[in-house]
Amino acid sequence: MPRAVPLLFRFVPVAVVALALIAVPAIAAEPSTGGAQAATISKKAWVKQIQRALGVRADGVMGPQTRRAVRRFQRANSLRVTGRVDARTIDALGLRQSGDRTLASAPTGDAATILAKIAQCESGGDPTVVSADGRYRGKYQFSRATWESLGGEGDPAEADEATQDAMALKLFELRGTAPWPSCAAKLKD
Repeated sequence: MPRAVPLLFRFVPVAVVALALIAVPAIAAEPSTGGAQAATISKKAWVKQIQRALGVRADGVMGPQTRRAVRRFQRANSLRVTGRVDARTIDALGLRQSGDRTLASAPTGDAATILAKIAQCESGGDPTVVSADGRYRGKYQFSRATWESLGGEGDPAEADEATQDAMALKLFELRGTAPWPSCAAKLKD
């Protein structure tokens, strides 16, 4: 008696099934950049890291909102404005091409001292400050997307100061001073 073949395999070519079972390394940046990411991280996870660094909702999709954020970031950092994540944009975001965060851009000194200077620069040290456009909130001027990506709940400007300090430390450990580019530049002076 012939063996029963599952219904799925009767209609799907064998080559397609074989490809689905093979792990394919992801590309970190768009093909035109020539940058390749380590095979240990998927393209979606890499895009999420980029989105978190940009302070937008991290859904892993390189859609219009993310491209606009990339263009804004490139413009603000005197990079060539393309909307594509190239090697220079990755460096400016504080991300390594392997997908790991880099602390190389962090100035010397302990984290508490650096974060105190960043808080003073960003908000004058006031944990209740909200930017004029309402986008950045609290002592370290978190965007809501960044706050949520770190595990924060609610409005960062309404969180107690100790929680804001803990979230800032977590962000600093992940990305160094890259989330605060203007203040980080002042720290290096």
